[in-house]
Amino acid sequence: MQRVCHRDPMLKKRDDFEDILEERRNSSDLRYALRCYTPVLYKEVTPCDSSMLKGMVLQSDQLHFVINQVSKETGRAADDLKDEASAILDEMAQCLQLSTVRFFAFVLSKVFKTLFRSIRVNEEGIQRLQQAIHEHPVVLLPSHRSYMDFLLMSYLLYTYDLALPVIAAGMDFMGMKFVGEMLRMSGAFFIRRSFGGDKVYWAVFSEYVRTMLKTGFAPVEFFLEGTRSRTSKSLTPKLGLLNIVMDPFLKGEVFDMNLVPVSISYERILEESLYARELLGVPKPKESTSGLFKARKVLSEDYGSIHVYFGQPVSIRSLAQGKVNRCQFNLEPRHIPRRSSEEIQSFVNDSAYRLVRAQEENMVLKPWVLLASLLLQNHHHQDHQRVAGAQRGRITLEDLTAQALWLRDLSREYGAFLHWPDHTPPSEVVSSSLSLHQGLVRICEGRVQLAVEQAEAEAGGIKEPQISVTPEEALLSQAVVILSCVSYRNQALHVFLRPALLASAIHTASSNCKQEVFNSFSFLRNMFSNEFILCPGDTVQDFEEACYLLMKTGALQVTQQEVVVTTSGQRTVAFLTNMLDPFLQGYQVVCRFLCEEASDNLTEKQFVPAVRKFIITLLLAGRLRYTEVLSSDLQKNALAALLRLGAVQKVKGVEQGTLKVNKVMVNSLEDTLGGKLPTQKAVAARL
Repeated sequence: MQRVCHRDPMLKKRDDFEDILEERRNSSDLRYALRCYTPVLYKEVTPCDSSMLKGMVLQSDQLHFVINQVSKETGRAADDLKDEASAILDEMAQCLQLSTVRFFAFVLSKVFKTLFRSIRVNEEGIQRLQQAIHEHPVVLLPSHRSYMDFLLMSYLLYTYDLALPVIAAGMDFMGMKFVGEMLRMSGAFFIRRSFGGDKVYWAVFSEYVRTMLKTGFAPVEFFLEGTRSRTSKSLTPKLGLLNIVMDPFLKGEVFDMNLVPVSISYERILEESLYARELLGVPKPKESTSGLFKARKVLSEDYGSIHVYFGQPVSIRSLAQGKVNRCQFNLEPRHIPRRSSEEIQSFVNDSAYRLVRAQEENMVLKPWVLLASLLLQNHHHQDHQRVAGAQRGRITLEDLTAQALWLRDLSREYGAFLHWPDHTPPSEVVSSSLSLHQGLVRICEGRVQLAVEQAEAEAGGIKEPQISVTPEEALLSQAVVILSCVSYRNQALHVFLRPALLASAIHTASSNCKQEVFNSFSFLRNMFSNEFILCPGDTVQDFEEACYLLMKTGALQVTQQEVVVTTSGQRTVAFLTNMLDPFLQGYQVVCRFLCEEASDNLTEKQFVPAVRKFIITLLLAGRLRYTEVLSSDLQKNALAALLRLGAVQKVKGVEQGTLKVNKVMVNSLEDTLGGKLPTQKAVAARL
């Protein structure tokens, strides 16, 4: 994959967008849904329908080999296993029908015009995709921030007369009787969340995906992150499906394949408060058709615009050049399943990270993302200084606008793909963003603050007047607003992440010595590699990129031996360290919990509720600065990091997943994370 040199993030040429809803507003939706649809197909495709595809899977050598193997291992008759494989395929397979697609095209046109001001797509990306579909089998890899994503993708491909994708979907949707079958007829194929050790299921699934790719039946679409990100931060890629789609190329069954990262950016996320509540432990509502109709009230709200950027198709052949020796696949028959070599595992993992990075780099940031970052920092700063009641977190509109302009220019210097209307007065851009997100902010007498007091009051209003709100309920209501804002700030994290790691490393290091700062940077980068997308093996490159960006903006002076913050750079460095501080405190508090509170028989399942209870107690006592450490996502990532570093281990004891804590190591990690950070000293001492 072509990588932009860290010396010139500004030179990256990005395409222009066009609004596809404009035409929908000016012409008949019925005519659009019923129009002639003749997509370009893969040049080597042989006409094949869903039932032929199933037949090819059931007759494949690989499936027969696995069935015979399982039959020998379990003593079950091969014919029974063949029937099981056929039933699995019936449960799983899509059956694309154009009439259903046309119905969705009509309905979605109405819905999208109601919800969104515009849906902007980069036309050049669509042209590149058209070419890619014609030449080689294509795999579409969209980012995943909303339920809308896969409906939106199919809608766009239909609009641009491109082959409709077959989409990997979770079994949750099968519970939605009518809708589940509609999705199947629109190209969704359904897979279980986990297969356990079910070899027959795995063989049917992998053969189904491979057959679709080898025949060029349709582009295959799946989410590299595996599930929706409830935090708007990219998740660590899941490698199962990527392994399967790369298999036909690695075994020489296709000449090449194109992987197309797609970045979908929402100005306002439909599931915003639902996600925040899920992160606070409120269970996710079960997908159901009745639930879908109850969600109709969202149609009365304004969700701003969507930007969809189809990235540069990435050839697997060029990715693999010099990294993978495909001769190893000639040593035994192709239909015999084999464990991937370390070389292949490393190649797939590295490719996955680079593809998610490509998604991140093409995410379009709206002004609200910058405003949310500033409002959160202002709220936490004033909260920490114990500014009284209603004054807490308030900032004048003029100050907020000035800070937003400063941050706009800084983020552009760092290579952000920012959609800031340059021909509109800045005060209007800010006011428009604030009004779109009026559920999260309060503007009173020309001053802006997060709507946390409002959330607290509303929490009280839900109950009978005589029943007062408990401090815990008030805290959780505030946390919904904070975590909703955090999900917008997180959209910009990839832009500031490397400079922020460096800024925090400068604070943590015991001197300005470049090597010490690098060691500190390396420690933080390693600690947070479950939290952010940090490509394996890129530590030195990330450090150099961070140094370059901070030098370029005049915040740092870097010599061979020293790294020194300039006087004019104090503001930038303070902003960057504040951006990373909640994560540092979150990881510290998890360490503190494991050393002080965790019982000897604590299981992984009990971890999140127990650590949440511990954090609520500390927040109510005023001993923690950041409400966002209540996010279960942050807590799970901290535990995953401690497991990866060996500070915590899973023991196969009486109860599955019991955690064994190495308290000396966890204590030491907590000290390294927070003991030397000036902004954290008081907190660490009080903890």
